[in-house]
Amino acid sequence: MASADTVVSGQSHGRHHNRWIQLAIGIACMGLVANLQYAWTLFVVPMDAKHHWGQAAIQTAFTIFIVTETWLVPVEGWLVDKFGPRPVVIGGSVCAALGWVIDAHATSLMHLYIAAVIAGIGAGCVYGTCVGTALKWFPDKRGLAAGLTAAGFGAGAAVTVIPISNMIQSSGYEHAFMFFGIFQGVCIFILAMALVRPKPPVNVVPAKRIVSTKIDYTTGQMVRSPLFWVLYLMFVFVAAGGVIATAQFGPIAKEYGFAKMPVNLLGVTLPLLAMTLSIDNLCNGFTRPLCGFISDKIGRENTMFIIFLGEGIALLGLMEFGHHPYLFMLFAALTFLCWGEIFSIFPATCADTFGSKYAAANAGTLYTAKGTASMLVPLASVLASVGSWNAVFIAAAVTSIAAGLCAKFVLAPMRKRWIENTVAATSDDSPMNASFQAGWSETPRNPSVQ
Repeated sequence: MASADTVVSGQSHGRHHNRWIQLAIGIACMGLVANLQYAWTLFVVPMDAKHHWGQAAIQTAFTIFIVTETWLVPVEGWLVDKFGPRPVVIGGSVCAALGWVIDAHATSLMHLYIAAVIAGIGAGCVYGTCVGTALKWFPDKRGLAAGLTAAGFGAGAAVTVIPISNMIQSSGYEHAFMFFGIFQGVCIFILAMALVRPKPPVNVVPAKRIVSTKIDYTTGQMVRSPLFWVLYLMFVFVAAGGVIATAQFGPIAKEYGFAKMPVNLLGVTLPLLAMTLSIDNLCNGFTRPLCGFISDKIGRENTMFIIFLGEGIALLGLMEFGHHPYLFMLFAALTFLCWGEIFSIFPATCADTFGSKYAAANAGTLYTAKGTASMLVPLASVLASVGSWNAVFIAAAVTSIAAGLCAKFVLAPMRKRWIENTVAATSDDSPMNASFQAGWSETPRNPSVQ
């Protein structure tokens, strides 16, 4: 008999597949595709030095990439739910490689923008697939699985950013684009061949504190529920609060006069801003599996309440004590520690609430909140120009604290009622069943019971 972690896939001709191995493959794919976002900044100055397009125009390609990568994830998630993870990740590997190959040969800004769209599709295919399938493989550990997968998105860039930088210096940015574009694409392609359609074990259940549905809702059903939009707005609030603040750390450190001040930590000496960003990235990656694991133990809303309030307090601490260089580093790190977990807790909550069968498309739809939040980032510049950096910190802190209170006092009771109603609706002899079926025009004929 298969163990809880080794299950039989319906598409694997009877072979046994360990879900932890599938999770590891997803994490590796995420790490390989991460450079499309996190290493881009290394290429901007060399490209501008050669073509003189202007850094603002070059960075427009990055904006196009983020929008494409974010807003197409629901479509890519739908493809995963329909065809399985393997073909979608294979398509993503091709697009990821092709995007950087085009960048290597770009002779105009239009070439960069086209490459950004293709690379965005590739990154979205890999991101949406890996997070969605992790949620399906681990109905009992969704927070941890989603957190480890999301952490891989940053870890890959941390490993390869130095080799990419060295290759740009020694061989030119074109060669770096070509080599790493093809290398990353080929590696993802090979890993994708080992992916199988998730079939979660049936002999494990979520922890008692995890409120989980027994019905699999389609994306159409999900977006018609008020509960989804509460989740969506909370995601926007927390994402926007963190992005607005963290995007301004560079200008703030420069205005405070210590951006280039050398600081020593554990025997390593770097400019303060570089040291701050390095620590922040570590905290951003570490918090995703940590808070996901905690949410599996104490509940999603309880974790949200604690962490979102923590982010608000960290931002207020940054405002009050940020003029001191080392306290600036401390509170910036705490801000990232209380922010990055949204990419593990929200997908897990989405799957708990709306089921596993359509988890990739549903989590992808919720993920578009990241794109919505990014559109609010220019508000920080407006606030700073009208008032001061204090206004930026206060606005970001208020949105985070509001989201934390909403999690505890709005989301938690709404989700509890939602789950109770769906449990009653699945009972054949319940009078609620007929009204439930009538209320959803797209309800599957045989809803899957987890």
